[in-house]
Amino acid sequence: MRYPDAGPQSRGLPSIVSADIPDETPATVAPSASPKAPPRFRELGLADAVTLANTGFGMLAILAAVHHAATGNRAALWLAFGALPMALLCDVMDGIIARKRRKSPFGGDLDSLSDVVSFGVAPATLAFAMGLNGGWDVLILIFFVGCGVARLARYNVVAELMTGPAGKVTHYEGTPIPTSLLVVAVLAYLFGTHHVPERMMAWTLGPAVLHPLALMYLASGALMVSRVKIPKP
Repeated sequence: MRYPDAGPQSRGLPSIVSADIPDETPATVAPSASPKAPPRFRELGLADAVTLANTGFGMLAILAAVHHAATGNRAALWLAFGALPMALLCDVMDGIIARKRRKSPFGGDLDSLSDVVSFGVAPATLAFAMGLNGGWDVLILIFFVGCGVARLARYNVVAELMTGPAGKVTHYEGTPIPTSLLVVAVLAYLFGTHHVPERMMAWTLGPAVLHPLALMYLASGALMVSRVKIPKP
């Protein structure tokens, strides 16, 4: 009688297990996550809109100051002085809204750029329009704006290092750029009492003129980039 062949195992031959055969099917590679695109204008949140309002008030102050310098219109300069506190209010409000709605890196960078306009370029333009336009004055105003930009860039980089256990930045390093409005307040007081810087004392130092009032901007800029630690409220 003929029996059916029992296969290789019945003859003592090693079996070939399918698991021992390498799988030549190419592995499926998960597609890499594409970087998240920045929000389009219509997708900006409430905090971002308030931040852009900050920029708008800053630009209003700049244009009003330029108008005063060109025409001597006192109302234009008062408009510039009034626009900057509104910019500060927007800066405070966007921070409150962002903390409640979880601030994004995009919103943080937008806030920094707005602050450069409202609390860096605008105060410097106001000073120039009021008569701080000597050669040394201009160099100091350029230094002041540069310090403001450097201050914000440094904060954006080291903010994580200054974050406490609660996930909140515990202190500032260097004075925040909105403190430049203290200098603007002095200018507003002088303008209101008709003590215009261009009619005040000025020094001729070498080839250029320096108004002592410009030294406030020098001090403000230096404090921004200092290592002074200020508790954050």
